[in-house]
Amino acid sequence: MRHLVTARRRLTALLTAALVVAAAPTAAGLAKDGHGTAHHPAHPQAARTWTGTWATAPTTTPPKVVTVFEKQTIRQTVHLSVGGSSVRLRLSNEFGTQPLVIGGIRVARPAGDGGRRIDPRTDRAVTFGGRTSVTVPAGSPMVSDPVALPLPAGSDLVVSLYLPQRTPGSTLHAFSFQHNFTASGDVTGQADITPTATQDAWYFLSGVSVSGTAPHAASVVALGDSVTDGANTTPNADHRWPDLLAARFRADHDLSGLGVLNEGISGNRLLHDPNPPAGSDAESYAAYFGQAAVRRFDRDVASQAGARHVIVLLGVNDLGHPGTSAPLSEKVTPAEVEEGYRQLIARAHDRGLKIYGATITPFRDDTFGFYSAEHEAQRQEINRWIRTSGAFDAVIDFDRALRDPQQPDRLAARYDSGDHLHPNDAGTAAMAAAIPLRLFR
Repeated sequence: MRHLVTARRRLTALLTAALVVAAAPTAAGLAKDGHGTAHHPAHPQAARTWTGTWATAPTTTPPKVVTVFEKQTIRQTVHLSVGGSSVRLRLSNEFGTQPLVIGGIRVARPAGDGGRRIDPRTDRAVTFGGRTSVTVPAGSPMVSDPVALPLPAGSDLVVSLYLPQRTPGSTLHAFSFQHNFTASGDVTGQADITPTATQDAWYFLSGVSVSGTAPHAASVVALGDSVTDGANTTPNADHRWPDLLAARFRADHDLSGLGVLNEGISGNRLLHDPNPPAGSDAESYAAYFGQAAVRRFDRDVASQAGARHVIVLLGVNDLGHPGTSAPLSEKVTPAEVEEGYRQLIARAHDRGLKIYGATITPFRDDTFGFYSAEHEAQRQEINRWIRTSGAFDAVIDFDRALRDPQQPDRLAARYDSGDHLHPNDAGTAAMAAAIPLRLFR
């Protein structure tokens, strides 16, 4: 019995010592701010509530169109929908075939020149498990440690990452409508950089979330194609309709805690992955169109921090791509599109998300060869189903907001960017204004 008591005492002492060691900070667990001061990167993540403030959908690149980085810094700007006191990044190597080695990442608020210059007072190192460098496995995303950095709603964030090794830019969002910069060497912490190239893409970055937001914060995910992505809106102006919806939320006291995440991909389809016909021009760009929405839903919608609502605007490319950038064998019927919607609805509801169906906007005489009398009849049938089936939790009538009242199969001239398919800045503002805010109260 004496031996058992002694053993219990030793076990108690060992457990007590282990708890003391576990509670003590270690050098690897401390992050450093821009001045080199060590501090805890954050409270345990379980104690935090994270809200998505910016996101983009990653895609891969065409086989023969790959940008390669080596001993270079990529400085990229993103526009935040909701603010917070701490920030966290989501990196993506999901289409990479080799590990992504990042020598260092820093975040800061911009100081001008479209994000080329940063405010040094806001410069912070980003860590992963306390380390300032990270290797992201092929085919994987990776989430950073929290970084203490106050960020106002509607502000911009500059993310600078250094790539020390030869790195194909195989995971990206190809149509950012935002100018980003590449510079030689590790200049992640420099207040100003000398660009060697400018690109209209986001590389290896797919999400930003914040904590310390307003009570009951949540996010709205916009799942769509080029109309959602921002095609033909003014570059660097953040005039995509999800940006303008976020501005409406910020102006409403009751909704100011709602983030908006743009998961639109130019060329994206609801039902099919890119499949350019052999020998066609589409082989040089179709890979940018991204995986079908029914395939990417879990990654781009369900996994988003704080997601509570989804707006779906998809279908025009399912009608228009077969025979242009996809084989005719991939022609779809309205019934097949509607079944695709039902799949998204079921998966959204399984996760407790509200999902809203947006009507497909007009495209008569578009410059891409999408329009035909058959496709217009299909568009009308699909829109009728969205409006009347009751399958979605609510309907957002973008068709009604943008169409010409005299010729309802056309975009209104004041909203037409010129290609008769994509709205201009005034058109995206009309789309944002057409979304009933009562859906989110």
